[in-house]
Amino acid sequence: MPFARISLLRGKPPAHLRALSDRVHQALVDAFEVPAADRFQAIHQHEAGELIFDRGYLGGPRSDDFVLIAITAGRPRSTAVKQAFYRRLVALLAEAPGLDPEDVMVVITTTAGDDWSFGGGRAPMSEERAA
Repeated sequence: MPFARISLLRGKPPAHLRALSDRVHQALVDAFEVPAADRFQAIHQHEAGELIFDRGYLGGPRSDDFVLIAITAGRPRSTAVKQAFYRRLVALLAEAPGLDPEDVMVVITTTAGDDWSFGGGRAPMSEERAA
């Protein structure tokens, strides 16, 4: 049940955004133990000066094609699973929309089941369910 926030500079065409969305989801399914029907994303486009990133810190060089992908997941994954996800993600994004792997940054945060409500005020993943 991950939620992906995808942040990039404004100005990419709809086909680029669709490829970005599709490839992030595909990597989650392929390598992060996510069911195909479990897709929740928000794409945030920022004006110049609103997405701040170091062009060379622990990688790079990074270009204006830089994408920050923040994954909020409902359960922890092993280091091996996360590393496989990172590799699969950059490989897919290199194919389409054609991103340089150095332009892809990922942050994964995990939460408890009761931190999620998918609608109706219900927390179906909570360990404490009302009788």
